Amino acid sequence: MQLALPTAQLNRLRVVNVASVPQRSPFRYPGGKSWLVPVIRRWLSNRPRPTEFVEPFAGGGSISLAVAAERMANHVTMVELDEQVASVWQTVFNQDGAAWLGQQIVSFELTSANLQRVLAQPASSQWEMAFQTILRNRVNRGGILARGAGMIREGEGGKGLLSRWYPATLRRRIDEAVALAGCISFIAGEGLSLLTSYADDRHAAFYLDPPYSAAGKRAGLRLYNHALLDHQQLFALAAQLTGDVLMTYDDTAEVRELARQHGFSVHPVPMKSTHHAVMQELLISRDLSWL
Repeated sequence: MQLALPTAQLNRLRVVNVASVPQRSPFRYPGGKSWLVPVIRRWLSNRPRPTEFVEPFAGGGSISLAVAAERMANHVTMVELDEQVASVWQTVFNQDGAAWLGQQIVSFELTSANLQRVLAQPASSQWEMAFQTILRNRVNRGGILARGAGMIREGEGGKGLLSRWYPATLRRRIDEAVALAGCISFIAGEGLSLLTSYADDRHAAFYLDPPYSAAGKRAGLRLYNHALLDHQQLFALAAQLTGDVLMTYDDTAEVRELARQHGFSVHPVPMKSTHHAVMQELLISRDLSWL
């Protein structure tokens, strides 16, 4: 049964000014969720503190980093399938790797020639792949890492490639992330299989934000290297979890129907797109009375 929320609850969900939320991820990530952090705080503050917070589609990691930094759970497990994105987290959560990556970033002179030179060389190590990934993420339009993504041309204020290159800020975010390594575990791999291993843990909390296209939408193929997912299977697995579950999805009739079939309630939440247009995503959970 999908519940309609009272007007008073609807009014509390307003577009979040992302500038008011601490930015902890080194990524510019398509579909990034830093704007959702206030909702995550409300969700987790209205239940016993989770022993484990599980994010099987971590992507840019904004939610996991916020949960760890603000001690909203005892431990955080992040999972990411994309090899490029995973290489960054594997490097960041390694103290030596993080130090190397931060130094590479602050010492790199971003010019078109230097960029092409670094990106043209096959990465010989995980750390080098991480550096190349950060470069691509910062200079590609929208931070898109999928094959065929184009680079920024004019950029903000006509600064071109430099308009999204903040080396000191990136190193600071990496330093802050590595400081959380003691309470974060990162797994490079497929997220669905991880859910089954936590199915009986009622003290865990699960945040599911799959970066894939549901309902036949094709945008995911353009944004992500891994854009295919069995959404029916994901909802079925989520329904079997004994811990609390929160999902975010595109607001479509097909997604609403999947939620209904598996006993979840839904509620639209406003967000701003990368082009500052106000859009809606769906919050999906068994119980949304905490909103």
